[in-house]
Amino acid sequence: MPDEPAVPEQLEPVSAEQSEFLSVEESLPQRQYCVFRAGRERFCLGVLDVEEVVEWPSVTKMPLSPSFVMGIFNLRGSIVPIVDIAFTEGRRPDLPPRHVVVASLAGDEIHDEVRVGIAADEVFGTFSTSEPLILADAPREIPHCCGMLRYEDRLALTLDLQRLVEVFPVPAI
Repeated sequence: MPDEPAVPEQLEPVSAEQSEFLSVEESLPQRQYCVFRAGRERFCLGVLDVEEVVEWPSVTKMPLSPSFVMGIFNLRGSIVPIVDIAFTEGRRPDLPPRHVVVASLAGDEIHDEVRVGIAADEVFGTFSTSEPLILADAPREIPHCCGMLRYEDRLALTLDLQRLVEVFPVPAI
């Protein structure tokens, strides 16, 4: 007897409960951010740009480096510079940052991949949202800010990693 073609299974109608689940699934957040504090300001960076968050490491100071460079550290064989994006506020020397947010900017044909550590006093964790960034009220005097995000009844400045490495030129280090 020859094999008969397979008959597709009939799909059962979607129940009200399944329909509700599907509509909730469709409205899930579309973007995630790592939210942290540097100095007195809250910042956020897209989680796809964040490689990892580490406790404050043993940092090697670099002579004659720009004031925003706190030093470099070894992250599993890779040297990562640490920038202080809150350096204009004048950090107290007896209160060093507690974390480093290690971010990675993909390279292209001309540029290599860039890894940079951002000094953070406190890391709040990740935050998911489907809300658009607030662009109209974003501070124009902070060139590495591309908007603001409402996070727990407060605003966090959203960082643009490309602009950040242009303002704080760590690839030259």
